[in-house]
Order: sequence, then structure tokens, then C-alpha cells
Amino acid sequence: MLQRSSEGYRILIVDDDDEMRESLETLLQSAGWKTKTVPAADAVLQLIEEFEPEVILTDFRMPGMDGMTLLANLRQLNAPPVILMTAHGDIPMAVEAIQLGAFSFFEKPFDPRRLLEVLASAVVQNRLSDMNNDLKARLSRMSKLDRIYLGDSEDAKQLRDRVLEYCEISAPVVLTGETGTGKESLARAMHDLGVRASKPFLAVNCASLSSENFEERFFGPDGSGTGFLGKVRGGTLFLDDVSVCADQVQAQLLRVLQGDRISQEGSSAGCENKIRLICGSNTSLDEAMAAGHFQRELYFRLSLVNLNLPPLRSRKSDIPMMFTNFIDEFASVYEIVPPELTHDDIAALLAHDWFGNVRELRHVAERRILAARRGQGTVAEAISPNENGIEISDTLRGAVAVFERELIAKALFAHQGRMEVTAEALGIGRRTLNEKIVKLGLDKEQVIKKS
Repeated sequence: MLQRSSEGYRILIVDDDDEMRESLETLLQSAGWKTKTVPAADAVLQLIEEFEPEVILTDFRMPGMDGMTLLANLRQLNAPPVILMTAHGDIPMAVEAIQLGAFSFFEKPFDPRRLLEVLASAVVQNRLSDMNNDLKARLSRMSKLDRIYLGDSEDAKQLRDRVLEYCEISAPVVLTGETGTGKESLARAMHDLGVRASKPFLAVNCASLSSENFEERFFGPDGSGTGFLGKVRGGTLFLDDVSVCADQVQAQLLRVLQGDRISQEGSSAGCENKIRLICGSNTSLDEAMAAGHFQRELYFRLSLVNLNLPPLRSRKSDIPMMFTNFIDEFASVYEIVPPELTHDDIAALLAHDWFGNVRELRHVAERRILAARRGQGTVAEAISPNENGIEISDTLRGAVAVFERELIAKALFAHQGRMEVTAEALGIGRRTLNEKIVKLGLDKEQVIKKS
């Protein structure tokens, strides 16, 4: 996070008045600044390379090169912000200098406190601008996988390395991580970067599977081959939330995946088992198996390779880069100039807990862009769009989803996550409750802790 203290900021002071230079140097050094002073503008360009000032404070009228000429020369370089000191008669020219790119100007004599505030503000804004430019440059250099799973943290780098290692093989993979960490996106990346890239990729929500519809969903009506397996033949099947499968569904899934051929129960016909299987789970399959909720045989069939996606709150250093990427993406969609991140924006991003992970970060970025279209908004307001923290949708479907999400979250908290009791209180079946929890992106454990 950028600091608000001016400790260590570097300033170059340009003034032909010896007393003024000494007075300014004393003031700024007492406030923690690192200073360099020169009596004429001619030496500024060389000192920029040697001293690397973060702001330049210069008199307007000086022998030789004046402040306006200095500003014009600095505009051709990647120079720090310039603040001018002027006499009363120079104010119209100082205003012109602002229009040409000067950060601000002060009329002599000036208030020392106000001067320190403006100088510090110039440095902070310049640092933010440099950071935003750096983030955009790094994003433009990124590979496809880098863009799908953004970040420079060790967690992000290690996960990308493992994905690249496993995308060329056909072994089944289990991706675990909280809701919203990007399991489906990473599964699709493994498919796109592997040998099956030209074949189909199909994502299936396991919460929608039951023992009654299993055969039809996987094989098609009457074994017509139009089910999941027929659609994805030769490609990748992603089974999301596999841990919510009922015992009977787990047994059916295990039978389908065993052996070198896939065949429907009661049928002698079949096809070669040539699919890549990737599974996603919000909870650890090891723990589910140990608790007796997940079949041991199916566990060993699915989890030859396990990759864990860490929650966003454990890699906060990646958040500014990710948010910048999403802001640029949505700015392009909504055809506006992306707003620059401010000091307060970054502070809000890093202070938030992000229980909704990357999915929540994307939603916040989109809300920020929608507000920017109206010339309004901050990141803090996008994180908490209203007093109750409930996102208001412009569509009926979206509003219903928001209402359902809040209602189910409150019921889960009230009944401490007991699914049977929660479903009964809501007047729906447990299977329907499971489906809605998955569809609405609710993390039951986090809801219970946070509420």
C-alpha cells in the first residue's frame, strides 16, 4: 500500500534566491524529505537522472531558463510533476503553465503547511500513475495462462507452473478451492493448453445430478449418445462441485469411469474412454472421504493430481494487478476510458476480506465501471454498493437471485449450516437447496463464520 507520510520523498528545488532555497530546504528536510537544490534551471535535466526526484519545485522567473521553458523541456521526458512558485504578476502565466501540464502553483509568500500537502499529493499521484502504467505493461506481456490466473505472488506462480506441467497429460485432476477462486476457468485453461484443445470442453454442475437422471444426462435419452459423454468425446469433461454428489450418483459415476470403455448400464455397446476428466470441489475430497461422505474408490479414480486454488485474501499482493485487468476488460465492454486507481481505491481493495474471491473482485470491477459511466463512484462504494451490502440488480432475474442468496445465507446461519433443517425452514428440498447454493456462489462455511 502506498504511504501517506512524506518520509523519504525526493524533491528538487530550483530557485535563484539563496535565502528562499535554504528556507525551503530546511522546511522540507524537517518534514522528512530528501532534498537537492540548484540556483538555475539549466542543471535540472542532468539532476533528474542523478537524483531521480519525485517532484520539482521551481521558481517562475529566473535568469536564463525560466519556469515555463523548463516545464516545456520536461514535458518531452518522463519527468516528475512540476510545481511553480510565482509572484502576483505571474499568475496568468502560471495558469497557462497548469494547462501545459504543471501540477500546481503557489503565490509568494505561501503557507508552508499547504505547500507540504500539495507536494506530498503530487508524489502520491505520480507514484500511483507509475504503478498503474507498470501494471498495464505487465498485463500486456502476459501469456494466456498468466491472464487466466493473474498474479505475481508465489502461490500464483507455483500454481501456474503446476498447471503447465499437467496440461499435456490425460490424468484426471481435482481442483479444490473456495467458491469464486476460478476453478472452471483454470480447468478450461488446462484444456486449451493441452493436446485436446481442438476437442470440446464441457462443464457439468454436479449439484444438478441425481440417480434418476444420471443415465440420461451422461448417455442421452435411450442411450442416443447425445449426453455429456457424446458431446465431449475426445475432449475434457469438467465436473464441478463433485463433492456434493449423492452416494448413488458417486457409484454410477465410478462405474462409468472404470476400465477402458464407457458403456451404459444394461448395454453391451460402448465407446472408448477417451476423455480428460477434471473435477472441482469447494471442500477437500480427502476430508470428505475421511468423514465417509465420498467413496474411497471414486476418490482414487479422480484424484491422481490435486491442485489447490488459494483464496484471494491469502494473496492480496495480486489484487491491484487483477483489479486493473478487470477494470480494463469492463471499460472495453462498456466503451469508456478506465478510471485510474487512487490511493484510497488501493487501500479499499487491500482492506476487504474478499470471501467471494475472484468472482467478487470481477463484480466489484464491473460495478466501478458502471458508476464511472455516470461520472461517479469509488472502489469502496463498489465493494459495498448499499448500506446492507446487497447488490441491487437492474433485471428481475438478477434481483430474484440477490434476494434468494440473502435469504439462504440467513437461513444457513440461523441453523448453523444443517442442510435438512435449513431446507425445511425455506420450504424446499435438500437437493434444491444444494443446487441453489452452488448456482448462487454461496460458501456455506464462510456464510456461517461471517454472518
